[in-house]
Amino acid sequence: MNLDPTELAALEKAIVRGWPALAASEIDGWLARWSSGGSIRANSVAALTFTGPDIDGALANVVRYYRDRNAVPRFTITDIAAPAGLDRLLEQRGWQRTGQNVTYTKDVGGSDNLGGGHTAVPVDLASDAVGLQIDLAAKRNDAWSEIYLAGLSPNRRAIALQLVDGTPEPRVFFSAVRQGEVIASGLSVLDGALASVQCVATRTTSRRTGAATALLGAIERHAVANSVRRIYLQTEASNTNALRIYERLGFRLAGTYHTRELRT
Repeated sequence: MNLDPTELAALEKAIVRGWPALAASEIDGWLARWSSGGSIRANSVAALTFTGPDIDGALANVVRYYRDRNAVPRFTITDIAAPAGLDRLLEQRGWQRTGQNVTYTKDVGGSDNLGGGHTAVPVDLASDAVGLQIDLAAKRNDAWSEIYLAGLSPNRRAIALQLVDGTPEPRVFFSAVRQGEVIASGLSVLDGALASVQCVATRTTSRRTGAATALLGAIERHAVANSVRRIYLQTEASNTNALRIYERLGFRLAGTYHTRELRT
């Protein structure tokens, strides 16, 4: 899916808003984010805009910001990272490239207006799989949290729920339930004509049972009911099994991103 520059910029800004860090500071238009570990996005600079007169000075301030917090200085480099040539400059300065990730989107109709607000009203959703129920809630519960945390690496679990709780409203927590047991989790944050697909995880013993597909369908229908035009998600480029599911459901590549870290 080819997004024009305006659409891509709106998408990237929504992604930043939809997963805020525990703390953040603006540095010449860049947003330095810190969350004491865990999520890479919440512990890196979002470089969507640069307004400073001196990039060397700005980089020095970024390094200082993270090292004052005993953290690794890190940038998230998207297809529209600013200023132009930032990735190459960081490479020349010794910042190591890590990770390769993708952003997928799906157009679902709704409003063409990229602004405006929404009220997250639960929708009566039919089951997409035999014996499966999709529950919607304004807050996470223990069962949802258990499923989500189980899918994370140990170093991400410590503050993961703090990051989840910091996501902006309106938002909805989705749980796939079979025989009274939550077997899959998901979260969607509504932001104008865009909505996220986040925190998707399935209980190990319930994979390949249709739970993830049903949950994604529920998120899409909820988005449509709230006049969302486009839904988006992000994952590692190496997550081929998940990508096959997303592509089968109509998601298409909209962008890529990686990180640059200063380890010396």
